[in-house]
Amino acid sequence: MSDSTRRSALAAEVGEEFARYFEHLAGRVERHVRSVPPEKVYVKPFPFGNSLGHLVLHLTGNLDHYVGARIAGTGYVRDRPREFTDASPPLPDVALARFRDAVALVVRTVRSLDDAGWQAPVSEEQPIRTRFGLVLICAAHLNNHIGQMSYLVQALGHSTQEPPVW
Repeated sequence: MSDSTRRSALAAEVGEEFARYFEHLAGRVERHVRSVPPEKVYVKPFPFGNSLGHLVLHLTGNLDHYVGARIAGTGYVRDRPREFTDASPPLPDVALARFRDAVALVVRTVRSLDDAGWQAPVSEEQPIRTRFGLVLICAAHLNNHIGQMSYLVQALGHSTQEPPVW
């Protein structure tokens, strides 16, 4: 292995930690969506904000764009406004399958990055400077929306049966 493609123990561990965390978060997203009846997945319980289903579409688009297109080079082209407004969204099981596919892509990608891959610069994402930062922000973004999903599930009259995190 040349110095330019060397995968240090730290790069491998960072990839594994991110992989485990994204898989954990994906399980939480699925638990939230499956905690309400399918006919409520795209219901907005408030006149503002989003539905659970549209958040799944948004999270899928986010991961496919930032990790898929920007890091893995998939060629994915994002339509961010549609993630929130799709009047004919996919069935909940289909949306969750696409989300799981996006998470699987993230997991494969983060497990494949070597030292140079993690440190590769990204442009047009200030203040983010590297792929590591981009993956970190994607994890934080996903976690943030899981918090919103918790409120939406409760507002729809259901529960995830998750114990408190703190």
